[in-house]
Amino acid sequence: MHTHILFEHPLNEKMRTWLRIEFLTEQMNANLPIRDHASALHFFRNVGDLLDVFERGDIRTELLKELERQQRKLNAWSEVPGVDISRIDALRQQLKNSSSILMAAPRIGQFLREDRLIALVRQRLSIPGGCCSFDLPTLHMWLHAKQSQRDTLVESWLASLEPLNQALALILDLVRNSAQFRKQTSLNGFYQDNGDDADLLRLKLDLVSQLYPQISGHKSRFAIRFMPLDSEHGSVPERLDFELACC
Repeated sequence: MHTHILFEHPLNEKMRTWLRIEFLTEQMNANLPIRDHASALHFFRNVGDLLDVFERGDIRTELLKELERQQRKLNAWSEVPGVDISRIDALRQQLKNSSSILMAAPRIGQFLREDRLIALVRQRLSIPGGCCSFDLPTLHMWLHAKQSQRDTLVESWLASLEPLNQALALILDLVRNSAQFRKQTSLNGFYQDNGDDADLLRLKLDLVSQLYPQISGHKSRFAIRFMPLDSEHGSVPERLDFELACC
């Protein structure tokens, strides 16, 4: 049984940001509930990184624009003969609801930014070992509080991100499902093609090949170079089959 690895590569800045937010959110949820320093620092480090990403641009405006764009695409799809209209209508309603919730929500990340414990831990994270009990007695005490108290606070932090997560999950799901995987072949480890205004490249590679893709490009053109995981002894076949979706 062959194992395939899925690689995703953004073809513009907004998609790069969204994939980072998705990744960080998944990491935040990975080690819950918080029971000790290890799970706490894993959580707070990802919260800090997430807040840094939020501060680099207007995430809400970009998401609202994309929700609107996806609605227009669905409107165009509804004209296609034989399409499942009930499915299209359900998705359109989801997009509208998500837009309304996102527009009504406070500034993204504001609730986390104003939390005293998050701020204290965030300040110390850049210092090697800077979250020891003597550095952060408040964190040390919090980790000795009742589990239910910690859980309630963490749930409130995560709930504040729900409008963002809901919109982002919907958008990424629509983007990922907008194109099918097709078999392609690289010659001497190289492949290039037109992006056709795509946002995201999705590439499936067989783990047995022990190769990984180095992707460069943007929405109109991209190039993929396949590299051996073992840079000293590995080799790239003259012809390599892989699956690619331009979403």
